[in-house]
Amino acid sequence: MSSLAVRKAAPAAGTTPGTAQGPPLRRRIALVPTLTLLLGAIYCLLPVAWVLIAATKSGSELFSTFTFLPGSGFADNLSDLNAYRDGIYWQWMGNSALYAGLGALLSTAVSAISGYALAIYRFRGREAVFNVLMAGVLMPPVILAIPQYLLMAKADLADSYWSVLLPLVLSPYGVYLARIYAAAAVPADVVEAGRVDGASEWRIFTRIALPMMVPGLVTVFLFQFVAVWNNFLLPYIMLSDDEKFPITLGLFTLLEQGANTPALYTLVITGALLAVGPLIALFLVIQRFWSLDLLSGAVKS
Repeated sequence: MSSLAVRKAAPAAGTTPGTAQGPPLRRRIALVPTLTLLLGAIYCLLPVAWVLIAATKSGSELFSTFTFLPGSGFADNLSDLNAYRDGIYWQWMGNSALYAGLGALLSTAVSAISGYALAIYRFRGREAVFNVLMAGVLMPPVILAIPQYLLMAKADLADSYWSVLLPLVLSPYGVYLARIYAAAAVPADVVEAGRVDGASEWRIFTRIALPMMVPGLVTVFLFQFVAVWNNFLLPYIMLSDDEKFPITLGLFTLLEQGANTPALYTLVITGALLAVGPLIALFLVIQRFWSLDLLSGAVKS
């Protein structure tokens, strides 16, 4: 019985046996996306780092010390911000929470119903309605701002909380996401089984389809909350009473006054830093919904 001998390949000329021949070309090419993402992360996080460090500086340190050298005035900045006009900054924060929270909740509810209807039901003009919504996604908000203001003024709602909330209820992008998610997450057989069992259309939607759509609707809520929280143009056009301003418009007025009163620059920077906190907290709270099983809600119902 003969044995097979395994021969090792002879080392290439000019190399030492047993030493690595260098990383393969594929591994070096794979570093390019990583480096690109790293550069993008630095580009996005650098302004955040600047705001975080600048908020610790007093008015005299802000323009006289190295940019990324922390200061010693963060506590004083918080105290001055809290005392400015009897704490109107916190009223601006409360207004933003109202606009973003209630606006995102109403928008998510409208998107859920509209997206479910466009995904499940077959009716004449369905694709035309969806195409109109897609056109709304592509339309810049600045084009709609003036017509929305004229409508609100005609309804005597200008300079009110409703003038900011009502235009945000319908989100074409939210309806688009809800339709795509409902078509993928809600099987037609499940809906038909509910109808066979005698359940009403509203009961099928609320007890079967809606739990399946929760992860997608959480995404819609998050996108809409961030969009409303960062919205500047619509409140700028609709509102004239600064006690109804959201945080974006309030900080803008502080920044304008800072041209004549440089001491307000520290309040703007500190206020901008605090304004990011609710967005980070919201993301940390609701991100767990994305890991839920798509069918777990319907099984529990």
